[in-house]
Amino acid sequence: MAIERKAYARAGLLGNPSDGYFGKIIAISVKNFSARVFLDESPDLRIECSPQDEEVYGDDREFVERLNLYGYYGGTRLIKAAVKTFFDHCRIQTIPIRSKNFALRYDSDIPRQVGLGGSSAIIVAAMRALMAFHGVSIPDEVLPTLVLQAEFKELGINAGFMDRVIQVYEGCVYMDLNRSLIEGRGFGEYERLDSRLLPPLYLAYKPDLGKVSGAVLNEIRMAYDRGNPTVIRTLEEIAALAEEGRKDYGRGDFSRWPDLMNRNFDLRSRIMTISPNNMEMIQTARRCGASAKFAGSGGSLVGIYRDEDMFERLNQELGKLGAKVIRPQVV
Repeated sequence: MAIERKAYARAGLLGNPSDGYFGKIIAISVKNFSARVFLDESPDLRIECSPQDEEVYGDDREFVERLNLYGYYGGTRLIKAAVKTFFDHCRIQTIPIRSKNFALRYDSDIPRQVGLGGSSAIIVAAMRALMAFHGVSIPDEVLPTLVLQAEFKELGINAGFMDRVIQVYEGCVYMDLNRSLIEGRGFGEYERLDSRLLPPLYLAYKPDLGKVSGAVLNEIRMAYDRGNPTVIRTLEEIAALAEEGRKDYGRGDFSRWPDLMNRNFDLRSRIMTISPNNMEMIQTARRCGASAKFAGSGGSLVGIYRDEDMFERLNQELGKLGAKVIRPQVV
C-alpha cells in the first residue's frame, strides 16, 4: 500500500505577518516547489531519515555553513510532530485508525529557510499521507490548525496560519483570521479566489539568506505579547492591506496592488529588523520598477512586474546579488 502525498511552497501576497495576530492575508501556493511524503505498510512504525537530514558533510566549512543556514534540526522532527499530532487528534475525536504500522520518509525541493513555507509543507504532506493510510478524513478548515499545533505545541515554533491554510487549500486564498473565530472554533474564514485573475508575479529567493523563520518572527511576537502599541497598530495596518486587496480582487482591478505590496513591506520594516542583504534585494527589485515584499519571513521576495523587459531586468539585477528569479506557478 504505497502512498505518496505532497504539499507546495507558498508566498504571501498581502497581509503577512498579521496571520499570527488575528489579521487578514492573501496568499498563493507555488507549484514550482514541493515537499513529498512516502508511506508504506511496515512491520514496525519507522521514521526514515531523509537524505537532506543525513549527518554527512564535505568538510568543516560545509558543516558550519549548513548549521548557520538550517540550525541544528532537520525535517525528521517535523515528521515526528505530524505523526504525534495526527494520532492525538484521532484519539481525542475517537476516530478509528488501522492497527497497522508504517514506514514514512520525506523529500523536498523547497528552498530551505528562505520564507517559502518548507517546514509546514512537510507536515501538510505527512498529514495527507497519514489520512490516506488510515482512511481518515479531516476537513480542510480544520487541517491547517492541526498543522499549526504540530509546529507550535510540539516543537515550539513561532508561526501563524498563512502557510498551513494556503498549503491545504492551494491556489489563491483570502484569509480572515478574526480573533473571535480563531478562539471560538479554532479556524478563520478561508475564501478561494480565482488565481487566473492574478497580475504577473515574480518570485525571487536567495539561498544564502536562509534563516529559521520562527526565530525571525520572535522579535514581533515578544513586542506584541508585551502590548507594544506601535507593533499592534502596525499589524492592524498590514492586515487592512489584505482587506483592500480583496476588494480590488473582486473588481478585477489590480492597479493599486503594487503600492499595497510595497506598503506591506514598508510597514513590516517598521517593527522588524531587516538585514542589509534582504533590504538590498528589496531596493534592487524596486529600482527595476517592480513592487517587492517578503514572501514569508525573509530570504525571498514576491511582487508584480509590468512586462517581459521588466522581468528580464529583475533577473539580471537580482541575479548579480546571487538571487534566483522565477514566475510562480499557482496551483
